[in-house]
Amino acid sequence: MKRFAIGTAGVALSLAAYAPNPVRAHDYAVGPLKIGHPWARASPPSAKVGGGYLAIENTGPEPDRLVGGSTEGAARVEIHESSLADGIMRMRERTDGVAVPPGQTLEFKPGGLHLMLVDLKAPLKQGDKVKATLVFERAGTVAIELQVQGVGAPQPAATGHTRH
Repeated sequence: MKRFAIGTAGVALSLAAYAPNPVRAHDYAVGPLKIGHPWARASPPSAKVGGGYLAIENTGPEPDRLVGGSTEGAARVEIHESSLADGIMRMRERTDGVAVPPGQTLEFKPGGLHLMLVDLKAPLKQGDKVKATLVFERAGTVAIELQVQGVGAPQPAATGHTRH
């Protein structure tokens, strides 16, 4: 009986390797949208804001729009965009959300688009997981967890999704 159970597990693992677009433990999906590797940087003890990063791949034929989110770890989640102009880094809130075109991947990363966790209830600590919900215009809501990396952590390695 043990040999059969081990054999079945081995076959299941082998088949999983060939499955199209497998969703990893830290990846999420809602409708045609795939959310890859949500993460955040640890925050200093007195910080009132934190940044969240991820990739959103739209595998469907229609555009969608990320319009907001929420988390128990902060009073609110805002969509922000940082840009460098004339040697000055600027950040602005995207109150109208952000479009996710069909067949493309939208990257939320340090120095660009990101989720701003405003009025943190506690510091973000390396190793923690922060539960959050993203809200899309068409696809609806999806619960995710942001995995907290170190204070100066660079963007993690690619998740396997195609980047555009």
